Order: sequence, then C-alpha cells, then structure tokens
Amino acid sequence: MNYQDTMEILSQCNMGAVIVTDSWEIRYVNEAAIHLLHGPENGWLIGKKLSNIAAPLCQESEQNVYAHIAFEEYLLRCPTPDVDDLPEETQMVVFRNASREAHCDMYNNILEQITESVILCDRDSRIVFLNNAAMNMDGLALDDVKGERIEKVYEALDGGGLIVPRAIETRQSFRERRQYYTTRYKKNVDITANTFPVVQNGQVLGAYSLMQDWSMVDNLHKKIVELQDKLTVQTASGRQTGKSALSAKYRFDDIVHISSTISDIVERCKQAAKSDSSVMFYGETGTGKELFAQSVHNASSRADGPFLAINCAAIPENLLESLLFGTEKGAYTGAERRPGLFEQANNGTLLLDELNSMNINLQAKLLRVLQDGMVRRVGGSSEIHVNVRVLSNINIPPYQAIAENKLRQDLFYRLGVVNFTIPPLRERKEDISVLTKYFIMHCNGKLSRNVRNIDEATLEQFYAYSWPGNIRELEHAIEHAINVLPDDESVITPEYLPQNIREAVSEKNMSSVQDITPVLGGSLNNTIKDVERKTICRILRENGGNISESARILNMSRQSLQYRLRKYKIDVHGLK
Repeated sequence: MNYQDTMEILSQCNMGAVIVTDSWEIRYVNEAAIHLLHGPENGWLIGKKLSNIAAPLCQESEQNVYAHIAFEEYLLRCPTPDVDDLPEETQMVVFRNASREAHCDMYNNILEQITESVILCDRDSRIVFLNNAAMNMDGLALDDVKGERIEKVYEALDGGGLIVPRAIETRQSFRERRQYYTTRYKKNVDITANTFPVVQNGQVLGAYSLMQDWSMVDNLHKKIVELQDKLTVQTASGRQTGKSALSAKYRFDDIVHISSTISDIVERCKQAAKSDSSVMFYGETGTGKELFAQSVHNASSRADGPFLAINCAAIPENLLESLLFGTEKGAYTGAERRPGLFEQANNGTLLLDELNSMNINLQAKLLRVLQDGMVRRVGGSSEIHVNVRVLSNINIPPYQAIAENKLRQDLFYRLGVVNFTIPPLRERKEDISVLTKYFIMHCNGKLSRNVRNIDEATLEQFYAYSWPGNIRELEHAIEHAINVLPDDESVITPEYLPQNIREAVSEKNMSSVQDITPVLGGSLNNTIKDVERKTICRILRENGGNISESARILNMSRQSLQYRLRKYKIDVHGLK
C-alpha cells in the first residue's frame, strides 16, 4: 500500500501521520495530524520542523514519551506501518491523542506517592492496582498478585469477610471500618479502611479501598507513653534514673519479603522470641541479621527493656572487654568507674554482632558471664548479677568458625541454643521486586525525589546479578541510581545502576554465550532466543499454563517469567 492511502486510513482512525525529512522538516500531513497538531490548515504545517512543534514525537522509545500540545492535550508516537513508496531520505511518523493515558499516568503517580495504602479491584474482585504504600504494608509485589481474585491473596481474620467484594456486591460505601487480615505470605495486617464502589451509568466497574495501618497509630500511642515515662523518671538535674531509652527499631513486620523461605524463618523466630533462650543468626554480610535480632527482642517479654548491640569486629580486644563488662576507676590509666553493656542491658537484650571476630580468650570470659549470670568489672573485685538475654550474629557457618578456631565450641553451645540461617539474596530472588519498591519509596523520602519504579530491563539485571553484598547492596544500588537519575526521569533504567553490577551481569551473559557457541549455528542471538522461547513454552505446556510452577522448574522468579512471556509474546492460554 502506498503512503498516501496509508495516511488516509490512519486519519480515518483518528491517528495523525506526517512525512518528515532526516532533519524533521514536514513534507506531507494527513487530516488527523492537522487537527492533533493544531494546524489551521494543511499548508501551515508544510515546511515546519516537527522537532519544534512536538519534539517528543521525534523520539523512538519503548516507554511512553508524551508530547504536550495544549492544555490537557498530549500526543504519543505509535509504531509505523510498512509502506513501500516513501520519498528518499524521509520517514513516516504516526501519533495519536494520548491525553487519557497521560492523565492516568499522572493520577497513578499521585497514588504511588501518597502515604495511604490503596487497592483497586475490578467488578470480579480481581486486583488491578496496589500503590507503593499498600505493597509495603502488605509485603506484596503487584506483578505477583495482579489479576488474581482478592480472596486468593487476602484472608480476613476477624470473621467479617473482606470489605472490597462486599462493596462491589452491595454498591455501598464502608467508612472507617477496622479490618484484620493475613496475606498469602502469612503477614498479618491490622487496618482501618474507607471502601467505595466505582459505579458508572448504573454499572459497577469495581471498588477501591483507602487504608491506614492501625499499627502505626498504635505505635504512636506507645511512643507518647514512652515519652511521658522518660519525662517522669528524670531528676531535677536532667539525668535519667529510670527505664533505659535504648530500644530496638525493627519488628517482624519490617522484614520485607514474599519468599516462603523468609516467611518460615519469621514464624520460627516469633516462636523463639517467646522464651529467654540465646539465639544465634548466621548469614552473609548484608542479609539482615540484625533486623531479625531486633525483631526477636521486640516480640519478646523483654520488649520494654533495653536493647544494646555491639560489633565485635570493630573494637580492639582490650577496649571490647571494658565495654562489655565495665571498668572501675584506676583499672588502667585514664579508666573511670563505668558500667558495661551487660549491666546497661539488664532485664533486656544484648546483641553481639560478628561474634566470630571476638578474640578467643575474651570468648572464655564471656562464657563465664553467660554461665553464672555474674559480671565483674575490669579492675573490680565484686560481682554484679545481671539478667540479660544474649543474641549473636556470625557471618561464616558456625562449625566452620569452630574448625578455624574463631568460635569456641562450648560458647557456640551456649549462644546457639536456637540458631537460624538467613539465606543470601541470590537464594531468594523472588523478594527482589518487593524490596526494590520498598527501597525506592525510602530513598524518595530521603532524597526528595519522585522515582516510580525500575523498568523490566533493570529488573532482569537484578535477577541475573549474584548480590555478594545482599540486601544492603541492593539498597545501595537503588540509592545510587536515584542519585544519578536525571530529575525529569521517574523510572530507573540499567545505565543508572552502579558500574560493578552492569559489568558483572555483562560478563555473566558473555560467559553464557561462549558456553553454548560451539553447539549452535546460524544467528547466535536469534538461536538463543528461540531455544529460550521453546523451552518456556514446553515447560508451561507440561504444567498446564501454571506460571508459578513453571517459574520454579525454570529456576527463575515469577516476575522474570512474566517478563519473558511479554518479550516473546507467548499466549499462556493458547499453550494448554
């Protein structure tokens, strides 16, 4: 079909089309283009430069790049149909009115930034949208639950059923309703919600809920009580004489995850928190061991007592002993009478971080304190009784630490009565998407930015990377990207990631290509894609289109598999 007929057909479909030169000078326009570009007549646009009238239409991008034409009017470039007779050194640019999509993106951006949690469902109670606050509160990723019925994701624990389906069924609004529910990942949430049906022309389109985490209100009440308590226990001189102000910040609800592995560990830690037994956490650097330790303290009967933590790797042996057990005046040059951490943590919890870095001789002294519950200050002669629960972290496997003489075996038996292994991020990659959302929200507040998300290519790089620094490294990668991301961009793309991540993923991809090059012929890139597509189709077909099970077999996350389904245009329903 020639370009004149093509442009006429596009015009009948309300799609603008212009023929431009390599310098973006307009040669031909259709009727729809005259209207969309606000040209008074055909001739007015001829000879003008499209780059001066609507510069974003000159960009080819996989993401929506809107051209702002007039008040509330936006245009969006569309794929160009194949035509055979375009004049030399010209191209066709096709566009349409995208004001509705632009406004929708604006509204979505507002919803992503507000502190209230928002959930939107269609008329069949299928989840359409969760904003960042809702995903953070519920510990969910939208890609994991979008399209699923709300009853499969949430379960009401108060006997009243979920409110959103009730609003759809009755067409009634429900204001200031308290609701207690659990998610599919066993996270319990206590909220107050305002729920409204969406009714248009007598037809119910769906319903949405605006929610507030009741625990935040409850925590505020507790902080007020704590503040009052601190004020009442101070003397006239301003010195505190009562309850210690030292406390643990994190609770189990702050552990962001959707993986069943972490859910299991959280449940077992909650059970262990009920006793006073010592707990040891093993995990690589950056896996969040202290987060678990603080959560155990806050879930225990000692939650109202002090929580203290010390990094055994950061302090010299002689100073560490003084900090732990305290000193008497004159114990050594400059020493003052001062209680140690064991005394300060009395009736509370003491966390020994990187315990395997503590000198083996000092470990023997620590063992005596744990066995007897008695502390003798450095340079002192009397013993002081303490009631302290001791938690500890190590960053190498316990039995390896014992074999390398970095941890006394008897101390391990004393401190590792209960022990947990926190898996590295590379073994729980399904948590990456929800962690990423959480860190973006956190950094937006910290850096006063308005970043919405990461794109699929960036998510793919995150899945491909091994994360030697684990969750801490992921947080730093997000903060790095937001710092270097231009102010006019709101989505993190791969070029803004730290260089070491981009290089590591690139080397991994090159290694994978080299491994299969000898057995493949033809276009290597196309062959690899074809093999991947056929493998995915086969696994999906064998599992009846079940995405979660197929992702497990393919050893990739559900989100990563969904990305490939879109990339290769695979119709899951057509495979069954």
